[in-house]
Amino acid sequence: MASDPESAQEAVPAFNFSILRDIRKRADLTLSALSERSGVSVAVISKLERNQTQAEVGTLHKIGKVFGMRATDLLSLAEAPISNKKSSVSYKSGAFDFEAIRYGNADCIYGTAKAGARVSKPEIHHDDHEICWVLKGLVRLDLPKESHELEAGQSIQFDAIQEHSYEALEDCQVVIVHIRKDKRY
Repeated sequence: MASDPESAQEAVPAFNFSILRDIRKRADLTLSALSERSGVSVAVISKLERNQTQAEVGTLHKIGKVFGMRATDLLSLAEAPISNKKSSVSYKSGAFDFEAIRYGNADCIYGTAKAGARVSKPEIHHDDHEICWVLKGLVRLDLPKESHELEAGQSIQFDAIQEHSYEALEDCQVVIVHIRKDKRY
């Protein structure tokens, strides 16, 4: 007898809280220790780890605090696949050539340029932190009140919402990473 595809999909839980076991073990905690620190019973934690029950937000909040995480972080881990494979996208900005991989909370961008190339506002920025790591060559980063020359092996982090530009003082290769800021309040 063939199984009904819709029934099979319904059998898959909306959230997979077995990730809690991995997090707990990495923190070198027993079920009892996590229960004691969180105030959530061993039975509830054990059922969550075996996907025999779904968690309430309050329960996730209590468990998350033990690991320095928010309830939404745990919920996200339980909902999301373990990995997310993507392909890069190539584009040109100013006289720089870029390849980018974009995720929900971060963008990783590999750039190359010939000496004399400039790019101003190389990306549309949100409220991100930006890190520039020079792999090869010499690059100048201009910010509103600062200018930095970075050589191979050096990096800098700054608030990407600021006006900024890059200039290749020598042929260069850079990695630029945009990391979304958490909510400030």
